Amino acid sequence: MNKDIQTTLLQKILRIILGAFMVLAAVGHLTLQRAEFQAQVPDWIPMSKDLIVLLSGGVELLLGLAMIFWKKERVRVGIVLAIFYVLIFPGNIAQYANGINAFGLNTDGKRLTRLFFQPVLVLWALWSTGALKVLLKKD
Repeated sequence: MNKDIQTTLLQKILRIILGAFMVLAAVGHLTLQRAEFQAQVPDWIPMSKDLIVLLSGGVELLLGLAMIFWKKERVRVGIVLAIFYVLIFPGNIAQYANGINAFGLNTDGKRLTRLFFQPVLVLWALWSTGALKVLLKKD
């Protein structure tokens, strides 16, 4: 991956903020918000909901720390984080489709609105790391 892609100060700040959000979410997965996160795991996943929450929390912790500290691989980390956001999107859809109350999303309107923020997270991860520039580069 192209390591010489430069990012602006704003991109760096937003990359670190996104990383911090991921670390915070990971802490929630691994501690007091486990039940809230379990409510979002679709029933069709053939594994324990608690195991899924713990594993995804571990992944979030690693990705969050990598977003903050692994500057040399920020483009790859941005791509992996964007893929992670796509992979967890079915949980958001399941929460909406099944009318599950979690994280204050206690109406269909709130749950639907949340679905539109997932693409924002994908773009945030790609843009703030310079990955979007790499992916759109025409050689």
